[in-house]
Amino acid sequence: MSRYEHSNGEKEINAVLAHQDDQIKSISFPSAEEIEGRIASSEKLLASLSYDLPQRNKGAKPVRTGQPLMPPTWNQILDEALQAGNGSAELEDLFTEEELQANREEILALNEQYNQIHRMDAVDVAIAASAGFLAAAVDILLVGIPQKTHDGLKTGPLSDYIRDYFDKRFPPNEMERLANSKVSKVPYDAQDNRNTATRVEGLSAYYHRLLSLGHDPLLGFVFGVSDILTGRMTTIDKNGKIVSQVMECYTGRKEADIFAAIAKQIIHLKSDITTSMGLPAPLMELFNLMQFGSIGEEEQTVAEIVQGMYFEGYDFIHFCSTSVPVAIVEVVVRLCYTIRKVKEGLTIKDAIPFSTEPSKNPKLATMLFTAHCAATALNAGKLVFTENPMAINYPQWIAFAKYSYQQLKWVAITKPAERDWFVRKATEGELADAYDDIDQLFGEMCPETVVIG
Repeated sequence: MSRYEHSNGEKEINAVLAHQDDQIKSISFPSAEEIEGRIASSEKLLASLSYDLPQRNKGAKPVRTGQPLMPPTWNQILDEALQAGNGSAELEDLFTEEELQANREEILALNEQYNQIHRMDAVDVAIAASAGFLAAAVDILLVGIPQKTHDGLKTGPLSDYIRDYFDKRFPPNEMERLANSKVSKVPYDAQDNRNTATRVEGLSAYYHRLLSLGHDPLLGFVFGVSDILTGRMTTIDKNGKIVSQVMECYTGRKEADIFAAIAKQIIHLKSDITTSMGLPAPLMELFNLMQFGSIGEEEQTVAEIVQGMYFEGYDFIHFCSTSVPVAIVEVVVRLCYTIRKVKEGLTIKDAIPFSTEPSKNPKLATMLFTAHCAATALNAGKLVFTENPMAINYPQWIAFAKYSYQQLKWVAITKPAERDWFVRKATEGELADAYDDIDQLFGEMCPETVVIG
């Protein structure tokens, strides 16, 4: 075992490198002219002493014995370096200041090369900004703000078109018949507190879907299915209190099989989608937990604002309408990104950006983040200008939150690690070339020598 007490392998390597560097520097390499002069002087001396000298063939290669080489072990090399006083050597001590500066400049150049791959150019910025402004224009001009009128709920042209499509696809009279059938009855559909064991504040025909987690288009497939299997109703009341209770009067609405429960959940959501107080937007029930804030002249909490929005018509169908501008951002940015990649020589199949991973599609995630930032900022301006919470584009803010998290993770964690890997890969390539040169030189100098490790 080595007498070197340090467990740090890097310090051991530095000590050996410093010792071998000192050995190399101590070797005196005479010039070819000096060697020839010494040989000629020796030959002259031997000739004067009457020695017969063999004829020299200047083109002949030296004869190798082919005897095996026995390299020393690592511990032997390390002990020799320590005895020479190189135990505290640092890697930087082996290089001159000029070499260190050249190394720093090379590393900076590789870093800049990596950054350039992932940095948006003027065209990328223009694509992202245009997509964001286009999405905001669609949101302002075509989606609009829901308003209750004598003719029903009216918004912008695009939203009205989507709502009419839902009415044609799910006719209210057919949905009403479906709602009254046994196949759609669920235990969490109590519309008031007459049949509840624990009172749920705010439970009514208008708000029961906003309070019941089973009516959420996403959470319903967890809490709603669970409630159908157990005969319960899970709610978050208007004051933010979570209540889960067994609905004794609705025991006949239970299902024992999970697949039957999922089917009943889908049918029930379908029956509610075009009602006058339709399904809430995804995760909208969770805002009942936000019992804080003092917003507007009436100093309402966030929960009260969202409850009022639902009452005024901000439901699942309007959520679908506000999703269109978000989809426009995704389509425009990804389509332009694909076109640029095709122009660079990629096939259409390879150019289609399914993934936003920077290692697979550099700059795409940053472009989407920039576009959604622009669209979200303009939606915030719309919200401030109208002073109407119904103007908020809920899906747009969800997309903004998603890409903000991804971008923050990329900048703070992923990018430095991948850039370091990029630099290491480049330097390891140069080191591999140096090793190849050493192997080639050794093969030329000692073609018949065997090295035994």
